[in-house]
Amino acid sequence: MPFHEFRPGRLVAGVTGLAVAAVYLGDAAGSWDAPWYAVVPLLSCGLSLAALAGWVGHRARRRRAARTTTPADGASTGARTTPADGAASADGAPTGARGTGRATG
Repeated sequence: MPFHEFRPGRLVAGVTGLAVAAVYLGDAAGSWDAPWYAVVPLLSCGLSLAALAGWVGHRARRRRAARTTTPADGASTGARTTPADGAASADGAPTGARGTGRATG
């Protein structure tokens, strides 16, 4: 199985979706009587927590990536950067008419 990044926001969003489905399933099965608006607080809180967890996970991944790619001596990593106007691609080839990225025919 290939390795993939852990995405806590997606996990929390999935659990929230399962909780909403369980509420409606219990209502449909007759286990309890849930009004249609009962899941609104559950869904809003769950998705807010998912957004927070996703943001925290994103920040942790960025921090870990910055820590592992920054050389100890402060030298350049050798990565090519593009100018702000987009006049060249990452490999140094021109991108087209006036840096728009379109081919010039």
